[in-house]
Amino acid sequence: MNGRLAAAVIGLSALGAWEAAEAQGVRMETVASGLDEPWGLAFLPGGGFLVTERAGELTAVINGEAGPITGVPEVYDSGQGGLLDVMVPRDFAESREIFLSFSKPQDGGAGTALGKGRLSDDGSALEGFEVIFEMEPGSSGGRHFGSRIVEGADGLIYLTIGERGERPSAQDLSRENGSVVRIARDGSVPEDNPFVGQEGAQPEIWSYGHRNPQGATLDTEGRLWVVEHGAQGGDELNLVEPGANYGWPVISYGRHYSGAKIGEGNAKDGMQQPVHYWDPSIAPSGLMIYGGEMFPEWKGQVFVGSLKFDMISRLSADGRTELERIETPETSRVRDVREGPDGAIWFLSVGEGAVFRMVPE
Repeated sequence: MNGRLAAAVIGLSALGAWEAAEAQGVRMETVASGLDEPWGLAFLPGGGFLVTERAGELTAVINGEAGPITGVPEVYDSGQGGLLDVMVPRDFAESREIFLSFSKPQDGGAGTALGKGRLSDDGSALEGFEVIFEMEPGSSGGRHFGSRIVEGADGLIYLTIGERGERPSAQDLSRENGSVVRIARDGSVPEDNPFVGQEGAQPEIWSYGHRNPQGATLDTEGRLWVVEHGAQGGDELNLVEPGANYGWPVISYGRHYSGAKIGEGNAKDGMQQPVHYWDPSIAPSGLMIYGGEMFPEWKGQVFVGSLKFDMISRLSADGRTELERIETPETSRVRDVREGPDGAIWFLSVGEGAVFRMVPE
């Protein structure tokens, strides 16, 4: 993989030009190609970036050259599992810490885990990698790991976890399945987490009742948003509140793949309503709220990648209305969407095995 990726990036650097495809008032520029199941993207100070591949590869692209990073943890590479998200914290210039989420082999199967290591000065290795959180073991199967990482405005770490295909577990506070967890950077539990001190509850849980959240981001007010897969219909965009229950599998706007009704309907007292839902499902992955200057007319709007319909969904600033579906040959199975340091919109295409950069036409 890394040789192919390096060739693509070095070629771009030497040519001093981007491969571009025009569509819908925007231009798609190929930043890097030759990737196998790219999952997470994060930017380094000074213009470089990191990208994960699900089979377990972490690559740094710095000054136009790509290279593999050693020291990555062992992953459960099966089904939807593997090496998943990557996050570069705001203090990277001082700490050089890199956070990774991944499916960790466990007794009984695998579970979503979060760890960190120090990126070596030459960018070639993660040093001293340690797991700072892993969900309670015991889940089998290879689906619904969730696994987006967000550094909160409070400096704490938020990690999304799917219910691992075990639907009732999303309502069980004794397990982290189907939750967003909130921890400190050393893995400790903040004292103001909503379930600290509640008997039988996992203290890391920040919100619960989620199905499989594969996108997460902060808005300009520092609030946390997630986007999550429904079943057949009912993919959701949610504004996350501490201690809130988002309803799965008791309420949903979708149906089981068999066509059977899910739970008790689409509303119940004490359970949150989505800000927006998609029916039919778009299979959402990656979430970004735009704050840059390159697209001033899009400032504050919500962007969601689609694995099913090969597009990026653009929603209004309040998240309630889908305004556009950006669909080009490059938007094939969009896994992650990010705002770049330059204000461009970057995204990962699984179908193309590439990193793209969207700029105005």
